[in-house]
Amino acid sequence: HGTCGVEDICTCYPGWGVGGKSGGDCSERFCPFEMAWVDGPTREGYSHNYAECSNKGTCNRQTGECECFPGFEGKGCGRQSCPDECSGHGTCEYMGDLKFGQTFHDYYDGSTYELSGLGTGAKILSDTFSWDKDRARKCLCDGGWTGLKCDLRVCPHGTDIMDNIPSPEIPQKQTITLYDANEDNTNFNGQTFALQFTTKLNQTFSTQPIAWNANDMTFADEIRGALVRLPNKAIDDVSVVVDQTSGAAGVSIEIEFTGDFVQGPQHKLEVLAEKCDKGCNPLITGLGNLRSWHVTDLSTVKVTTTGSHESFECGNRGKCNYVTGICECYDGFGKKMRYDSL
Repeated sequence: HGTCGVEDICTCYPGWGVGGKSGGDCSERFCPFEMAWVDGPTREGYSHNYAECSNKGTCNRQTGECECFPGFEGKGCGRQSCPDECSGHGTCEYMGDLKFGQTFHDYYDGSTYELSGLGTGAKILSDTFSWDKDRARKCLCDGGWTGLKCDLRVCPHGTDIMDNIPSPEIPQKQTITLYDANEDNTNFNGQTFALQFTTKLNQTFSTQPIAWNANDMTFADEIRGALVRLPNKAIDDVSVVVDQTSGAAGVSIEIEFTGDFVQGPQHKLEVLAEKCDKGCNPLITGLGNLRSWHVTDLSTVKVTTTGSHESFECGNRGKCNYVTGICECYDGFGKKMRYDSL
């Protein structure tokens, strides 16, 4: 693994030496070098310098492969592993791929022009730099699961029935405002779109295609029907009011969460407005005439009425059994309580 020079000194080929250094009898392999997870600073104050096995493993000099410490894996031990492979209830994701919030509107909340618009899925903050964003990883749990290794079930959420709730009760209201590019709401006629809802169990469902209807009451009924037909009683009841009389004001779709299973703050609805053709689900034409630029207003989803309810795990009147995902209610409270969605 090298050549013999003057005074019988070996000049080793790349990757060979003794004890991680070139020289000796060239009988041992080097292992891969990656940025160190931890190390002392250089004279200039730089840390995370290149180190064999990233300083998180030992080198097998016979094979040239790193034997990583628990919690680290890959060539040169350069990435973290996830605990118990996320228990089979999630995926192991790099920190740089983790998203802000649960839905599109957690970031694009409509509070400013720049934060308006429609879309689906939480936002990846791609401009965020961290030396370990492509190395550090964590579990991203499937719907209905939580915990650092996705081994805990999520329990139902609901309002605390002992709170001082006004009469009549006030449900949360979300308002979807859609603007036609030419401020002519009749351009929406004949098109189809869908709505997407993420529950407090972190389960995301999309409605069946919703056909645009020029009649406000008929259109409202179609939207309500699509929402209450979501699986698992994700939304047990809503009321919907549509107003499409003014092109300049856009189409207003007011949705009140009146059901027992959707009390308290809910994730904002997401509008599936892009065309979804063959091989895509749900199959919709999309709203191709939505306004994509304007001086002041873009289509958005806002919470226009906060409502009088809260949303607590087990309604603050029980403890969550994280094995079963069922609330173990305190004495005097039981399955008939409004927060129990099982």
